[in-house]
Amino acid sequence: MTLWQLLTRYEIPTFLFINKMDLPGTDATRLLSEMKGQLHNNCVSFSGRMDAQSPDEDIAMCDDDALSEFLERGHVDDDTVISLIQRRLLFPCYFRMALKLDGIDDLLQGLTRYTRLSDYPNEFGVKIYKISRDTQNNRVTHLKVTGGRLAVKAPLTNRHPDVPEEQVWTEKVNQIRICSGEKYQAVEEVLPGAICAVPGLSHTYPGHGLGIEPASQPPALEPVLSFRVLLPDGYDPHSALRQLRWLEEEYPHLAISWVEQAQEIHLHLMEEVHLEILSHIIFERFGLDVTFDAGRILYRETISESVIGVGHFEPLRHYAEVHLLLEPGPQGSGFNFDTMCSEDVLPRNWQRLVLTHLEEREHPGVLTSAPITDMKITLLTGRAHNKHTEGGDFRQATYQAVRQGLMQAKCILLEPWYQFRLEVPSEAVGRAMADLQRVSDDLSLPESDGGRTLLIGSAPVASLREYAAEVISYTRGLGRLTCSFIGFAPCHNQNEAVAAIGYDAAGDTENPADSIFCSHGAGISVKWDQVKAHMHLDSELRLTRNEHTQLTIQPSTKASTAKQDHSFELDKEL
Repeated sequence: MTLWQLLTRYEIPTFLFINKMDLPGTDATRLLSEMKGQLHNNCVSFSGRMDAQSPDEDIAMCDDDALSEFLERGHVDDDTVISLIQRRLLFPCYFRMALKLDGIDDLLQGLTRYTRLSDYPNEFGVKIYKISRDTQNNRVTHLKVTGGRLAVKAPLTNRHPDVPEEQVWTEKVNQIRICSGEKYQAVEEVLPGAICAVPGLSHTYPGHGLGIEPASQPPALEPVLSFRVLLPDGYDPHSALRQLRWLEEEYPHLAISWVEQAQEIHLHLMEEVHLEILSHIIFERFGLDVTFDAGRILYRETISESVIGVGHFEPLRHYAEVHLLLEPGPQGSGFNFDTMCSEDVLPRNWQRLVLTHLEEREHPGVLTSAPITDMKITLLTGRAHNKHTEGGDFRQATYQAVRQGLMQAKCILLEPWYQFRLEVPSEAVGRAMADLQRVSDDLSLPESDGGRTLLIGSAPVASLREYAAEVISYTRGLGRLTCSFIGFAPCHNQNEAVAAIGYDAAGDTENPADSIFCSHGAGISVKWDQVKAHMHLDSELRLTRNEHTQLTIQPSTKASTAKQDHSFELDKEL
């Protein structure tokens, strides 16, 4: 179901191969009916179509134009079938047995007959879809050429107007492999549409687009659980981290974090079932026998009201000041960044650098150190020094401004939610409804069919973590719970969750909200709640709320000194 939802989200034309049809009790008619009900009503059996056993009547029912064609001609042309598949109005299904190679030829012939080759442009483009390691442990980038051609010794680069100069890289293609399983053939050049592998590249990642090819959209699935990796006694955690980083490149759904203070490795996953698979892969690849702790929920944080955050970084011979407006965004909106700062106040290159630093990392919240989200951050004003400002100064001031704003804000803890689908025997529906009504506000009315009952709704991940095992127990293995991640929503037990994590935002030295000012030739730290009194600039905005609690942004009554050139008077102080 999760795969089907992803195919639907990305609008990918889909063929289905229903395997193991030689097992006792399998019934293609019944299976096709289930697929029509659970996946799409336009699933049509193509088994036998190559043998002139035409399913044209079923195909015709997928679209009005196809129906008209069938009524006029008595059949549906291949071009029409191709168009229906391409528009996801038809899903060919093949019921066969892969182990005995029965039906494989039908599937391959169907793919050849009912798909069109793409037209590729002459401009160069590649899409990277996978990273792996070969038998010599060399990093291998798997890609598809989507425009132009790729040749050995050609340079690959991510240079693009949207990529800051300091993040641009260029690497040479030393070999091109056409792979078949673990074997490959080295070639000198590949043409548009080719799928190949290039060893040795170090900056690539799955979803990366180069040339005219855009990068892929962010993943639809996010990790919702975190587990601490328990290493064998005496094993160096840094060595384990390096090995697991290799796996992180190969498996995009796997996210790894290193907790410096505790010297621990944490894995972020979508489901607990992945742990068993992952531990097997780690042992097979590295001979490392790892276990995991009980795990915890991965939260997010946001704010409920707008706030202005300020950051100032001024140790000896460094200078940067940043003022940011943090505004809550719609649920699921992620991040948006903008600037309201005049280039007369802060030159464009420094403004772009501030926006880059906002986008380059996940900023931790102040409730649990969970990443913040669903927020718009706008640069209001900022300041640089002609002689003493470096790029890293604005990084520090930007991070401090975000953090200082969060310390003032009314923060909300967000928890991950599942869309669930529970199918149980009808005699167990009472227990199932009682369980789910405690955790779900949108539980559907029961749908019964042939002695089985279906319940659909949504609930916090925390409330369903152990429930799959309960379903198996009280239905004696006949129940089936399917969960898919649908996003983050306000936490149902925020106070309890925050207290259990016990995060101290003020004591987090790696993510300070305090600012650094220069005094008597030395940098001093000013606490976050006193920073605004020491700022060299005024944000020129005031946030007020009327009786209807609507936010308005008003110009400051204080005259701004931002447009004056203070470089000369700052020289002495710095």
